[in-house]
Amino acid sequence: MTDEAILRCFPVISELRPHLVKAEFVEQVRTQEKDGFVLAFLEKADEVVAVIGYRFLRNLAWGHFCYVDDLVTAAQWQGRGCGQVLLDWLFHQARERGCDQVHLDSGLKRVGAHAFYENQGMAHTSKHFAFRL
Repeated sequence: MTDEAILRCFPVISELRPHLVKAEFVEQVRTQEKDGFVLAFLEKADEVVAVIGYRFLRNLAWGHFCYVDDLVTAAQWQGRGCGQVLLDWLFHQARERGCDQVHLDSGLKRVGAHAFYENQGMAHTSKHFAFRL
């Protein structure tokens, strides 16, 4: 993906991650790519309307899996199937790569997102804990 394409994703991804700084966004994505991160997007009429960031990993708990770091649809496009298109596309990519599962975390306050994930057949399987250093 070109730097220009990455930068076009910034307005949408910043709706989910408002702490991100536009001037640092491309470099941050490029750094994460070194660890296997992939950024993809859906556009309509030359406008980025939804963005997904993911990686393929292996661990003892889940085997070979795909982890979704970020999935967001621009506010004005929500409810129009954009997130479903990206998630369906990612499920296909994960199957093609031989993954056993797809995982993601979602903030506690994102109740609408939780309903969306459950409607996509995803199960609420754990609680995520964090410790800020």
